[in-house]
Amino acid sequence: MLRLFPGDGVRTSILENDSMTGSSTPWQQARLAALDLEGSGAQDRDNEAILEIAVVPLSEGQPDLPRAYSTLVNPQRPVPGRPWISPGLTMATLSAAPAIASIEPELARRLSGAIIVGHNVGVDWRLLRRRCPSIRPAGLPDTLRLARLARPGDEGNSLSALLDRHELTGQVTELAPGSRPHRALWDAAGTVVLLRKLITMKYPDGVSIQHLMSVAGTDVTGRGDGPAGAVIQGQLFG
Repeated sequence: MLRLFPGDGVRTSILENDSMTGSSTPWQQARLAALDLEGSGAQDRDNEAILEIAVVPLSEGQPDLPRAYSTLVNPQRPVPGRPWISPGLTMATLSAAPAIASIEPELARRLSGAIIVGHNVGVDWRLLRRRCPSIRPAGLPDTLRLARLARPGDEGNSLSALLDRHELTGQVTELAPGSRPHRALWDAAGTVVLLRKLITMKYPDGVSIQHLMSVAGTDVTGRGDGPAGAVIQGQLFG
């Protein structure tokens, strides 16, 4: 389900094997969903509001846009205009959107038990975890970590910069027509496209989800920024 509004234009050890083997599971077979949030800004600290959210599930490693979910979110308080907030996210538009509490059950249905992938995913996860504590993901692989691993000498690793560098921007725009960079749906779709590219670059012979989590995972507890050392095995492939 894609919901658009006016104005949108863990405890089992990771397997140690770092290549494809008969005992490891290809990353494409895991239950993955790309997440992107647009927020009011970290300077609001504990009062930061989610203004827009998108979830794009993956199917065999491909973005499944027909099953994507995207919605504006009513912050239920005034949010001043700021340079990083998209011009489409105005109070007039946001006031007609649902509050985060009303969409938490839908988000939990889509994300709990899934492996949530994002670009600098720890930032989005900390905010989502604060606002929607019922969501329990199985893991948090980060395309920013993966980009630094694949090309350690490169500078400028924002999502937009990486998509431009790898000539993927046009592909993302085709996947999410009517959206644009720095909007939740476009950025979530872009994260999937970038993930596939980075995995192909770094692991041309394929990689297991276990290894991907061990090298690019973020702590699901929100207590640290180091790679995740464990995942809930029962949730990875359910």
